[in-house]
Amino acid sequence: MNAAIAKPCGPGRPKDLEKRAAILDAAKRLFPLSGFEGTSMDAIAAEAGVSKLTVYSHFTDKETLFFAAIRARCEEQMPATLFEIDVEGPVRRQLEAIARAFFALVTAPESIALHRLLNSGTGMSEKLVQMFWEAGPQRVQCGFQQFLRHEVEAGQLVIGDIPRASSQFFALLKGELHARLMCGCSGPFTEQDIETHIRATVEFFLRAYAVNPERVVAL
Repeated sequence: MNAAIAKPCGPGRPKDLEKRAAILDAAKRLFPLSGFEGTSMDAIAAEAGVSKLTVYSHFTDKETLFFAAIRARCEEQMPATLFEIDVEGPVRRQLEAIARAFFALVTAPESIALHRLLNSGTGMSEKLVQMFWEAGPQRVQCGFQQFLRHEVEAGQLVIGDIPRASSQFFALLKGELHARLMCGCSGPFTEQDIETHIRATVEFFLRAYAVNPERVVAL
């Protein structure tokens, strides 16, 4: 037997992956609470239960860790597989699945806290704001635009300006519910409130872009 193949993995590798995950989890918790400037690498190391040297060995600097934390949070709730079309399934069902994942992401307490920090400008340079955009919103937009292109090619939707349609979909999804959360003038919404909002948004979108909008209720 080839010795190189038979040799088991070194004991350090799984541990390293666990440490990386712990660092990312700590960063995802602390950045929304304290902002970029208010979150130190020492605090992240302590929260993750590792040394600061270990944090730097996985992430070269705080900006890199910030970008990775935003991206990881986004990928957890909106994985790439969410945007893979089901040619056998109704487009309404797929849009609702994307809508539910997006709404859960942007209304999570951590997301609301981070958006407030971004809007206030506290400790957030133009570079950091751009990094946030690329790691989170831009990635979601690109995934959804690709989904829409496939649905157009499959003859399910008719869209002349896909980037604009994508932006409209997510703006509609945020709507008043997200705005009230951002302002801090609304308590938790019921599951029925959220579901009604999501279904109304998807129906509105389909009435604009479905091949046969007069039959959208039946889709």
